[in-house]
Amino acid sequence: MLKGSSIYLRTLEPNDFETLLAWENNTENWRVSETRVPFSKELILQYVTSAQDIFAVKQIRLMICLLDTDEAIGSIDLFDYEPIHQRMGLGILIVKNMRGKGYGLESLSVTSEYALNCVGVRNLYCSILGDNQASRKLFERSGFEEIGCHKDWFNDKGCWVDQYLYQKRLVK
Repeated sequence: MLKGSSIYLRTLEPNDFETLLAWENNTENWRVSETRVPFSKELILQYVTSAQDIFAVKQIRLMICLLDTDEAIGSIDLFDYEPIHQRMGLGILIVKNMRGKGYGLESLSVTSEYALNCVGVRNLYCSILGDNQASRKLFERSGFEEIGCHKDWFNDKGCWVDQYLYQKRLVK
């Protein structure tokens, strides 16, 4: 278990099935995950019960849980792990009623320490839609630097949105 002062991160457990099914099929989350169709129960069940080994499958999902109640309030996805280049992508979801309380910032800090000290990653990266000011602020506060922008990159029902690229160098 990876601990912060108010949260901890853990790998998926079989009892996360219903929670993940609800999060993945919540259409409010589809925009940032680029999901277009609902996930089946079978697919989520397979995912939850599959091996979570970053070194074997090049990705891992960590549940963000409150230390005092064990409640799962979100997740962090680490993906596209490149061991030779020592980098990987990162995405975060905090449930709506838990946003703005510092849990995201703390989760990104704990994840950065894990990526550097346990996985051996030098660089984390992410992409954020231009109109998602809360996420852009969160990642900037966590030490990510804006390194570029794809103009008119995301089609949101006929409205084109820029996508910003961020990087955090864990080793200076």
